[in-house]
Amino acid sequence: MYFPLLADLVLAIHVAVVIFVVGGFGFIVAGGLCGWESARARGFRLAHLAAIAVIAGQSWLGALCPLTTLEMWLRTQASQDSYAGSFIEHWLQWLLYYDAPAWVFTLAYTLFGLAVAAAWRWFPPRSRARR
Repeated sequence: MYFPLLADLVLAIHVAVVIFVVGGFGFIVAGGLCGWESARARGFRLAHLAAIAVIAGQSWLGALCPLTTLEMWLRTQASQDSYAGSFIEHWLQWLLYYDAPAWVFTLAYTLFGLAVAAAWRWFPPRSRARR
């Protein structure tokens, strides 16, 4: 009874993580160029770097995202169709990587992770806001 709702909740959280990782990078770059102190907040930057590091690491290990696995399990428990592959491959494939093999995602996540790491050099985080 609650499984479909929980599966949808996990999906919503997963979408929020994707938005945080992709949108967060845009915010970091735009904030670095425009001088926004909030884009250099150390806690935000650490959370963002950790998120893309986990995503890229999972991809290198060939592991599915835990959110994908949990959502698929919840949908199976609810007698709904689950899907094969990762969250990105299933829900965003038509938009980002149509019919791409797994190595393409690994490469994309790795390059994105390197760009996030490079942003630390170009727009270093600050531990406190300047006065």
